[in-house]
Amino acid sequence: MAQMQVIDYDSCGQQEYWLNEIKKSDWRAGQFLYKLLSENKFKDMVGEKSKVLMLVNDNKLISFCTYAEKDDIQPTVLSPWVGFVYTFPQYRGHRYMGKLFQEIEKIAKAENVREIFISTNHTGLYEKYGCEFYQIMNDMNGEPSRVYRKRVN
Repeated sequence: MAQMQVIDYDSCGQQEYWLNEIKKSDWRAGQFLYKLLSENKFKDMVGEKSKVLMLVNDNKLISFCTYAEKDDIQPTVLSPWVGFVYTFPQYRGHRYMGKLFQEIEKIAKAENVREIFISTNHTGLYEKYGCEFYQIMNDMNGEPSRVYRKRVN
């Protein structure tokens, strides 16, 4: 079995293949990410330096997320954000998201970022990865969302 690795959507050289894998997610936000990427609007929406990171094993997409300047909490001075966090059902329960968080922390350290943020309605999920509840903020639709912060060491 091949080694799992985190790859960057922009630099992987197989965008069409991975785009179709993202499309297979059974989650509304995953479908929205697919739409943004396929219409070339992702960076317009979340920032030019934003990335889509994917945990893969050979040609299997296990999990994906974004590391972005902006997310669904707008306007805000908080940045950067981890968003569009998704693990395919058959891979859940193995903390694979932790591998994506490790990669995000490497990128954040290289950018001298001290903290990253996540907007979610989950409770008890991101705490496993060292995130702490920050505050309730309204998303772009005016709906309350739990915002978590992860300090980067």
